[in-house]
Amino acid sequence: MNQFYRIQRLPPYVFNIVNELKSKARAQGEDIIDFGMGNPDLATPPHVVEKLVEAARKPRNHRYSASRGITKLRFAISDWYRRRFDVPIDPETEAIVVIGVKEGLSHLALAIVEPGDVALVPNPTYPIHLYSMVIAGADVRSVPLTAGCDLYQRIVDAYHETWPRPKHLVLSFPHNPTCQTVELDFFTRVVEFARTNSIIVIHDFAYADLVFDGYVAPSILQVPGAKDVAVEFFSMSKSYNMPGWRVGFCVGNADIVAALARMKSYLDYGLFQPIQIAAIIAMKGPQQCVREIVAAYQARRDVLVDGLNRLGWPCERPRGSVITPWVRWSSASSRCAKPRSRSLPVSALAIKVRGMSVLPWLKTRRELARRCRA
Repeated sequence: MNQFYRIQRLPPYVFNIVNELKSKARAQGEDIIDFGMGNPDLATPPHVVEKLVEAARKPRNHRYSASRGITKLRFAISDWYRRRFDVPIDPETEAIVVIGVKEGLSHLALAIVEPGDVALVPNPTYPIHLYSMVIAGADVRSVPLTAGCDLYQRIVDAYHETWPRPKHLVLSFPHNPTCQTVELDFFTRVVEFARTNSIIVIHDFAYADLVFDGYVAPSILQVPGAKDVAVEFFSMSKSYNMPGWRVGFCVGNADIVAALARMKSYLDYGLFQPIQIAAIIAMKGPQQCVREIVAAYQARRDVLVDGLNRLGWPCERPRGSVITPWVRWSSASSRCAKPRSRSLPVSALAIKVRGMSVLPWLKTRRELARRCRA
């Protein structure tokens, strides 16, 4: 049997494992409540779909596109950042379209990571934040992200306790899966530290719009000097209910964007052009659809949080991200005691015993170190 170096560093993809368990249970007639991967289930706004259909009927849009994204979409991205965050983005040198953030982040890691580089990544985190670095050959230093912790200080401590010194830092706020949020001051301190220590900061801003109760999520690029060290990814999946369309973008440091553009020029010809045209309409058109989507998620959040608290599982109302509040295990469930095992067996137990599909986020430090340093 062949042994492949990169595959040996990758565990089976956690979403696939849980989906297989869920499918088997449903095949046996179980009614599964899906609290798993945050896959938007609402419809893409009608005016965006109509533009896609219109553009798809034009043969000239069926040709290869540009791996950087068509010019008008990059200008729409620039306008969106100026309106939303008062951040100027050069559409020619500081913006690039990606085929979803997973693709963009993974190819960016391949473009900028050297063998033996160390990357700092919070734990828990969305899997691609960790494994994009692992696939690219980096060693990953886990930074524990727990409720009420001073994450900035933990990043600083991890940097000084690690040799070779880390060169990359991956962040994402509002955070998936913990729903933790930050204020602009956090990014100000991160940027200052990164500039002082020559660290590249990658911020996944996928949940920029999924914020509640008056909270406004800051962009790291609002910090003066952030473009010296940082890039930011945004996805159309959540804000505009376009998950299957696979369209997002990366903006910020021109050298980092150029590195991603060079890598992508070898690997793809860009998104299907009608999708890019529809994305322009989404970003430049009326934004009431985004507000309606956010209101739907907030209503779901309130139902979930209120129900969990009534069951005796204390949790607070998250201000942003997917509606997966951090729940403390208790004796509220008579058949699901506090787990002693790793979190994947707990997910299997939840499907089998309670008919609930949940995701295993927490990893033991030993397992994480084994995978990332193999």
